Amino acid sequence: MPDLLIELFSEEIPARMQGKAAADLKKLVTDGLVEAGLTYASAGAFSTPRRLALSVEGVLAASPAVKEERKGPKVGAPEQALAGFLRSTGLTQDQLEARDDKKGQVWFAVIDKPGRPAAEIVAEVLEQTVRSFPWPKSMRWGDGTLRWVRPLHSILCILSDEAGAEVVPLDIDGIKAGDTTHGHRFMAPDAFSVTSFDDYAAKLKRAKVVLDASERADHIWAEATNQAFAQGMEVVEDRGLLAEVAGLVEWPVVLLGKIEEQFLDLPPEVLKTSMKEHQKFFSVKNPKTGRIEQYVTVANIETADQGATILAGNGRVLSARLADAKFFWENDLRVAKAGMQPWIDALENVTFHNKLGSQKERIERIAALAREIAPAVGADPDLAEQAARVAKADLSSEMVYEFPELQGLMGRYYSDAAGLPAEVGAACEEHYSPLGPSDDVPTAPVSVAVALADKVDLLASFWWIDEKPTGSKDPFALRRGALGIVRLLLDNSLSVSLSDLILDAYMPHYHKMNHEEERLVDADREMVAEHLGITSSDVTSIENQIYEKKKESGELKSSFSFKDIDLSDVSHPSADLLSFFHDRLKVFLKDKGIRHDIIDACIAMEGSDDLNLLVKRAEALSEALKTDDGENLIQGFKRANNILSAEEAKDGVSYELDPDPKFAESDEEKALFAALDEAETAIKPAMDAEDFSTAMAAMAKLRGPIDAFFEATQVNSDNQIVRRNRLCLLHRIRTICGGVADLTKIEG
Repeated sequence: MPDLLIELFSEEIPARMQGKAAADLKKLVTDGLVEAGLTYASAGAFSTPRRLALSVEGVLAASPAVKEERKGPKVGAPEQALAGFLRSTGLTQDQLEARDDKKGQVWFAVIDKPGRPAAEIVAEVLEQTVRSFPWPKSMRWGDGTLRWVRPLHSILCILSDEAGAEVVPLDIDGIKAGDTTHGHRFMAPDAFSVTSFDDYAAKLKRAKVVLDASERADHIWAEATNQAFAQGMEVVEDRGLLAEVAGLVEWPVVLLGKIEEQFLDLPPEVLKTSMKEHQKFFSVKNPKTGRIEQYVTVANIETADQGATILAGNGRVLSARLADAKFFWENDLRVAKAGMQPWIDALENVTFHNKLGSQKERIERIAALAREIAPAVGADPDLAEQAARVAKADLSSEMVYEFPELQGLMGRYYSDAAGLPAEVGAACEEHYSPLGPSDDVPTAPVSVAVALADKVDLLASFWWIDEKPTGSKDPFALRRGALGIVRLLLDNSLSVSLSDLILDAYMPHYHKMNHEEERLVDADREMVAEHLGITSSDVTSIENQIYEKKKESGELKSSFSFKDIDLSDVSHPSADLLSFFHDRLKVFLKDKGIRHDIIDACIAMEGSDDLNLLVKRAEALSEALKTDDGENLIQGFKRANNILSAEEAKDGVSYELDPDPKFAESDEEKALFAALDEAETAIKPAMDAEDFSTAMAAMAKLRGPIDAFFEATQVNSDNQIVRRNRLCLLHRIRTICGGVADLTKIEG
């Protein structure tokens, strides 16, 4: 069986596209071959800046001949139906077979498809692949219609076996397939022919091209770390940059350079970011001082002076870049040492959202909310408010304007320069976290308070203006923000009411609607009602009560503030947003192996806005249901609940009275009374103490007595007193088990 080798040789492919492009080439070609009847043993895809390559081993020399049967219309069907069937099969009517079917005779077509040589199939598949390749961006060049990421120069496509190599006949817009390719653009630009993949890879390496991207990356890292080690230095690891640089060169030449002394006092993050973003340099630090003092650059060519000229040129460009960074840093330090107030004031002219005001208005909301949250997370309210007020000041700095990815981190440097407490600086840096599922979660109380305030305000504000995520669209990263809140609460074991947090976050928006009148205007009243989840008349009623109270006390002057409304007896406006948090929690817990129906059973319970308690309850229920008693208890509970629900519906009454043990007839019925007493005695204090494991274990012990009761007892006794008593007993089962979790939501 022959092996297939394909190379698509072009101008430089962007590094970020190479990995996916190689995978796409492999999938499109191999799927096309298999669909056409050509199976294969293995396949591997490769990429360099100027080529995509695919090696497919053990390809069939030809597709097998196949016989296909197709069922057509009934015999005697209209001529149009028969004609359409003949066109689809390519046969004539005398070539069809009439066969008996369930509803009479039916035409059948037997189509013999002869095998096709591999070269013919490969040509078709590769042309279709090239013409429909899924580049994120592509271009046309010259007079042709072909689109490719960059101008495509040549196509290498051969089938090789023991007898030699055969060029696959293919011509795409004048680019004919051949058996030749080119080496390195500068060091070995001449064309050469190949006969197999091994020959191809070996000749490429002699022509100064390393085909495998992972081999290039390994070489870069090994050379960089060895050169740094020789000078007592360490390369700062950056896997993303390593993959990118490996996609920029075909023949990596690693060079180690020094940073000028005048720039060494810049924050290491500034040096690292500037070198990475502008020049794709790796940072090299001194392990004794922690300072970044050198850099690694990767050239794509060997030079007679061992890279001295390249380093000199890179050094000049780097110095210019770092001079800018130093200028930004020194200017920013002057503002920071003066207290950062000009930066905070400047945020008044920065729009956060056209419906939500400026960044400065948002900071005011976050500061007030952080102060409210602080006691619940063990933070000092004054420190939390102070940290929230300066946490986003660095957004106005020159350094963050140049390098937005340094926001927060530079805030810590500037906070320290301003002489603010260390907790404030830490909050400036950490309040954006966590940004992703693998990001570290802040643990310092002040940082947690500001991080929660930032994220809760973000979600509540966009819920206020009804800008919620829809489908795959989430332009304001609200799902990420919700998951961040989930992780902040769970990782820090914080028992906090999310409903209260959300309501606190809504309040500034309510206050902003105030008018210099004794009443809210109708439009505001309707908006308030909508967000509170009550009717406009309810708002008016509450408003009137406050108005009369203020009038009696003499407090009423010329203004009425909605913030005076007592919301303690009003439905929280957080139901929809809380449901959004619960959805994020389900995703989070699913990765931890907790079923969605278990989470639903716990969400249905009171206090589900405390995510920490909710997770403890779900974990305990999950563990309980892994036992035989727990799993079988669900069946007993559902049986009791189904019988009780049916009888309540039939009788039109609710059997909520306490059952009386004196009406128990069988030993099993008496045992169930005793078991329920024992379970209730254990479950209630355990639930009060939030000891869900003990409560779940006590509930699971009911499995045996409930099963025995149903085996020995007929609930609907002819004696109506006994029947009512037993239905009340089932209600007690439902009440006791339902106090732990809503077991009706458990599947199975």
